[in-house]
Amino acid sequence: MGRTTAYCGIDGTSVSQQGPKGTKAEGKMPYVAMVFNPLPLPAETPAEALAPPVPRTEAPPRQTAPPKAMQARYLAGLYSLPLLGLLLRQQGSQVGMERAEVWIGLSDGGSGLEDFLRTNFNRPDLVVILDFYHPASRLEELAKLWHEGDPEQSRHVAEQWCKQLKHEGGQALLERLRSLPPPKRKAVREKYRETLGYLENQKHKMNYPHYQKQGWYIGSGAVESACKSVVGQRLKLAGMRWGERGTDSVCHLRALLRSDPSQWQAFWSRQVNKGSIFYQPK
Repeated sequence: MGRTTAYCGIDGTSVSQQGPKGTKAEGKMPYVAMVFNPLPLPAETPAEALAPPVPRTEAPPRQTAPPKAMQARYLAGLYSLPLLGLLLRQQGSQVGMERAEVWIGLSDGGSGLEDFLRTNFNRPDLVVILDFYHPASRLEELAKLWHEGDPEQSRHVAEQWCKQLKHEGGQALLERLRSLPPPKRKAVREKYRETLGYLENQKHKMNYPHYQKQGWYIGSGAVESACKSVVGQRLKLAGMRWGERGTDSVCHLRALLRSDPSQWQAFWSRQVNKGSIFYQPK
């Protein structure tokens, strides 16, 4: 078995708001955060296990149950980052995150999110990984501008850049892009400079060959899925608009519902919550 790995991730998702007299208001961006720890991948099946079974004259050895994976825990709401960090650390301790041998923070490169992860999961060996989709999408945008009017060539170039990023890392790709002749068109030059600046700032989180060798996730799919299942499936249906208080309250409840069942039960067992309009006695 490999080393146990604990993940923490954070993202934001927009929720439509309703203003006075039914008018549309500026949307709110609740955070969705989670901690989880998938089981290490099992070792390769030994050859003898694939051989035909040998008849036994004695009782087979007792089989032990496989270890359980840590349950994912979610938080969602209109939190400030300091409060969210405090609560996420508590969730991590509840699922035994401190016992994991490797801690990984996944983010989309949003402003302040790397600092959030490093501050609240303060370990010198914390690995912060930039979700691969985000630099890949920027490379696709650059390739489309660079080879505007030639979709086949732009797709080919984007694939080559993304392949190098995944298999050689951010520094190697940055050097390749810098070696290209500067584009002549203004829009392409601006996008080119923007992409180089982005890669330079994020390269320390894009050592994807090493991450993959360790068996770590390089995408924040789990967190993005949480945005949909925790928030989107309840607060972002067709035609929905919310008030700030309702947004925050329902996000909290959805996070409880999607987390370990014991959290939901513990929440409603508290006397103070039995007076809530959301309380549903058994």
